[in-house]
Amino acid sequence: MSSTHPRRAGRSAPVGSARPSGRASVPISVAAGSSRTPGASARSSANARATRPLTGGGGRGGGLPPSVPGGRRPGPRPRWGRIILVAAAALLVVSLLAVGALALYGKSLDKNLARTDPFSALTGGRPPATVDGVINMLLVGSDSRDPDASLNVSSEWRADTIIVMHIPANQKEAYLISVPRDLYVPIPESPSADCGERRGKVNAAFAFGGLPLAVRTVECFTDIRMDHVVAIDFAGFKEVTDALGGVDMKIEQTVTSIHKPFRTFKKGKRQLSGAEALDYVRQRKQFADGDFARVRHQQQFLRALMDKAVSSGTLANPPKLNAFLKAATGALTVDKELSLVDMAVQFRNLKGDNLRFMTSPHAGSETINGESVVVSDRPKALALYQAVAKDKVAEWVAANPPAKATG
Repeated sequence: MSSTHPRRAGRSAPVGSARPSGRASVPISVAAGSSRTPGASARSSANARATRPLTGGGGRGGGLPPSVPGGRRPGPRPRWGRIILVAAAALLVVSLLAVGALALYGKSLDKNLARTDPFSALTGGRPPATVDGVINMLLVGSDSRDPDASLNVSSEWRADTIIVMHIPANQKEAYLISVPRDLYVPIPESPSADCGERRGKVNAAFAFGGLPLAVRTVECFTDIRMDHVVAIDFAGFKEVTDALGGVDMKIEQTVTSIHKPFRTFKKGKRQLSGAEALDYVRQRKQFADGDFARVRHQQQFLRALMDKAVSSGTLANPPKLNAFLKAATGALTVDKELSLVDMAVQFRNLKGDNLRFMTSPHAGSETINGESVVVSDRPKALALYQAVAKDKVAEWVAANPPAKATG
């Protein structure tokens, strides 16, 4: 993959460059008018009632100001224009220092991310880039069996969550398309191979060939070029959730977990800790629609997490915000070209209300070759992914309103 994708928004230019000086200086990139107010030292004309004569010649620009009542000469007049300018400059310095500190903090968070290179193995035949300003990201959520295994080779990792995240050119919202992990799709023989006819569950691609094969498989299925990849270790999201003080989720029906310690989740709105939330979103066998319920709960969890992260209680609490950001970046593995600072600037207006969740169109489950798989609704899926490629998802959603989700 090219180091600069044609659709990626350009990086922000530096705030300014330091000026050579013996003193620390802060660049000022704002255009100002005159640095001092026009000469406004009002000069009185000679006055017959003045108690003291003007000295030093009475010409323009010379002498002292007339006396004031009481016979005392006033001190130097305050130069308000200069004082205001100095105060404004001081505020600007403070604000620029704050911006610089935030930039440094963002870079430190960026370094906290684990990096991988899932694109280098994709040597040809990738979908074209079509619309400037659009960003498409593959989000892979994994319940790691082998924390030390590489994400780029076959391993004991399994993709429990696969989401195509589409950010339109207007960057006003984000569309998250969940791909059921049992969706039956073509899986290439390798990341560099043609799409081919070998078929299997989409999550098997991650197990067979790590992130490179997962990217290749999703691109073959959707015919959409992925600009970035984010792998989420859901085990790490326990700490992320706890750093926020838990999340609020609506439990759609009372269920008992099939995993130790066999928690019971009672129907209704509940605040869940990290361990409880991750346990709940893993449940599927107790629900009539099985794995589709898990997809629904994963979407609900991500929205709840986003809402809590951008809440005033988090943003106004620096220690809490720092703990969240540190935990979040520690749970992510991203491609080498993804800049956390750039993403934060580009998507700063996104919050829970701006996230549009949907599921890749499908025709339900069938048994193929002795295993239960999810079969894609090919015409609807094709129309959706063509809308993604053309940056017309809003129009597709308007023409295909989603069913009201429970939970």
